[in-house]
Amino acid sequence: MDIRINITNIQIDTKRLILRPWNENDLDDFYEYASVNGCGEMAGWRHHDSVEISNTILKSFIAEKNVFAVVLKGNDKVIGSIGLHCSWAEDDPKYCNLRLKEIGYVLSKAYWGQGLMAEAVMSVIEFCFTEYKLDAITIKHFSNNNQSKRVIEKCGFKFVGQCVGYSSQLQQNVTHMKYILYR
Repeated sequence: MDIRINITNIQIDTKRLILRPWNENDLDDFYEYASVNGCGEMAGWRHHDSVEISNTILKSFIAEKNVFAVVLKGNDKVIGSIGLHCSWAEDDPKYCNLRLKEIGYVLSKAYWGQGLMAEAVMSVIEFCFTEYKLDAITIKHFSNNNQSKRVIEKCGFKFVGQCVGYSSQLQQNVTHMKYILYR
């Protein structure tokens, strides 16, 4: 069952990152990484062609109150996002009675390969299990996204299967690899 999580007054500090709610001053940083070809496409959306697209999505992050800005300590630059969404497992009888959320994330290409997203994901896992007493957290990645696969496995998720679906944002069929982590 989906649990509503509101991050409005939440800040999570890790060794190198601050996870906090988005604000309107984050637009330039958001557009900077979201406009890079290949960044969003790995997460299921097309890179942003204009700052107006970034602004519209930023406003939705602020309104929905379920997506953290990933901020690099030391320079206060937003370098990614990590959200808590309705899980793929909601429709599966095997998991539908569990208190669940799904983690989705994206990181600026300039920061790939440094272990930053695994650090962010592990802190969000701890937050969800401690503060919201979730039974499990799910996650998924495109079958060709080996960077996300490494993050997911490093964080302890267990592979449960794959599915093929149509991505309206990418306008193509995609294969997702699905994972779960129990409390």
